[in-house]
Amino acid sequence: MARDFSKAEHLPNLRDDGQPAPPEELPRQRNGTTPQMHGRYPDYNVLDEAEHWDHATRRIVVERAEQVPPIRFFNAEEARVLGAFCDTVMAQDSDPKIPVLNMVDAKLFAGELDGFQFADMPDDRETWRRVAVGLDAAAREQGERDFASAPHAIRHDVVERFSSGELHGGIWDELPPSKAWSVVMRAVLSAFYSHPWAWNEIGFGGPAYPRGYARFGVGQREAWEAAPAFERDPVEDTQARGIEGK
Repeated sequence: MARDFSKAEHLPNLRDDGQPAPPEELPRQRNGTTPQMHGRYPDYNVLDEAEHWDHATRRIVVERAEQVPPIRFFNAEEARVLGAFCDTVMAQDSDPKIPVLNMVDAKLFAGELDGFQFADMPDDRETWRRVAVGLDAAAREQGERDFASAPHAIRHDVVERFSSGELHGGIWDELPPSKAWSVVMRAVLSAFYSHPWAWNEIGFGGPAYPRGYARFGVGQREAWEAAPAFERDPVEDTQARGIEGK
C-alpha cells in the first residue's frame, strides 16, 4: 500500500484529521529540550541520566545535543532545499529543531553509508543530490521558485507525492521516486531518532548499558522513565482513525 505521508508524520504532532497539530496542543516542555519545546513528557530529560552511562556512550550522546556538525557534503543550494525537506517530512515547523540534515550530511561527508543499495539506483550520496534537484522541479511545476521557498501546503503536497511514488518527469524519470524515498527517509529517521531531543519527545529511557533495564511487564517502567502527561494514546488514536500501518 502506498504510504500516506499526511498520516505518517512523527507522533504526537497530529490533529484528528491527520494533519500536523499546533505544538501548543501538547504540554510545554519544562525540563530538557524537545522539537518545538512541546511533548508528551514535559518533565523528562534523558540527559539527566547521563551519569549512569559509560564514558564513551555519554560523550557520544552529549555531543549530539551540544555540537551541530557543519554542512560539508552538500553545497549551499542543496542544503537549503534538503533542509526544508527534512523539516517538512518530520513536521519540525519551529525552533528548536533537531538538525537532521546536518547529521545526514556528516555521515555522507565521512562516507559512512549503509553498505548496500538498490541495483538500479546510484550511490546514496548521488541519490540525495538528485532528490534536491527533483524537489525543486516538482515545486516549480506548481508555480513556485523552488521547494524551500514554497508555502507549507505546496511542500507538503510535493512530499506526499514523493512518498507515494507519484513524481514524474525530469530527474524522476531516471530516479525511481519510491526507492529514492526509501533511501532518504532511512537516513532522516535514523538521524532524528538517534538525537536525545527525540528521546525526550517519545519518553525513551536512553542507553541501557551498564545500568540495564529490569521492568519488562506491561505498564511497567523504570524509576527514571517518564509517565506521559498527554492523555491521548497514540496507538489507540491511530487505530480509531483507521491509519494504523500506513
